[in-house]
Amino acid sequence: ISKDGQTREHALLAFTLGVRQLIVAVNKMDTTKWSEDRFNEIVKETSTFIKKVGYNPKQVAFVPISGWHGDNMLEESANMPWYKGWTKETKAGVVKGK
Repeated sequence: ISKDGQTREHALLAFTLGVRQLIVAVNKMDTTKWSEDRFNEIVKETSTFIKKVGYNPKQVAFVPISGWHGDNMLEESANMPWYKGWTKETKAGVVKGK
């Protein structure tokens, strides 16, 4: 994540404004040839930052998408068979989604 980038700014602004539920869409997965390793790298880096802002990364859903191709936007993507959906922890337990 860029030191002065939009991702940092938006996460900080959202938290400051009281937004407590967050979904992170990891876009442009098509440019990495749908790389699971790159997705996991971005999740790790983003998790570190949003934790500093005040979010609990275990309560944030991370979804790999391609806005250009529409992958994982409305329907599951055949290009990312490794992605089985998101999970997040809540007070009631673990929640899963696609």
